[in-house]
Amino acid sequence: ALERTDIGDKPTAEHAAEIAQPLIDAYVAGELASVDLVQARFVSALQTPPATVRILPVTTAEGQGGSGAAGQGGASRDYILAPSAEAILEQLLPLYVRNSVYRGLVETAAAEHGARRTAMKNATDNAGEILEVLKRTYNRQRQAGITQEIAEIVGGAAALQG
Repeated sequence: ALERTDIGDKPTAEHAAEIAQPLIDAYVAGELASVDLVQARFVSALQTPPATVRILPVTTAEGQGGSGAAGQGGASRDYILAPSAEAILEQLLPLYVRNSVYRGLVETAAAEHGARRTAMKNATDNAGEILEVLKRTYNRQRQAGITQEIAEIVGGAAALQG
């Protein structure tokens, strides 16, 4: 298992390529049966669930079989691909893996920034509440001191008159 934790908070396509290339090489050589990316999926600043995404082997989602005539219930058609399907796959597979890794890095960074922002907002809100409690406590103590001084002055004036 390849684990990278030294990416930082600003992932780049170069970081993704550094991570993806050894995975592609190992998969093509048959050293890996599959490649899964574990990431934080960014849904919103408050919702960033962990997710495991299978990158390799590439599969089609159910219901996305094809868009040709065969997929529409018509007769099957043969297409001639130039270059060959294998050559196209050799070009697209590294791009797909690099982009998938990059997306995972960006979503994880966004999830981390969202979590930090939420934590800072909560800390700021809590500090504001504490500040209000401290202001009220200070004002009560100050008012009690003023009331005490007035009572002493009135008591002293009454003693002088009496």
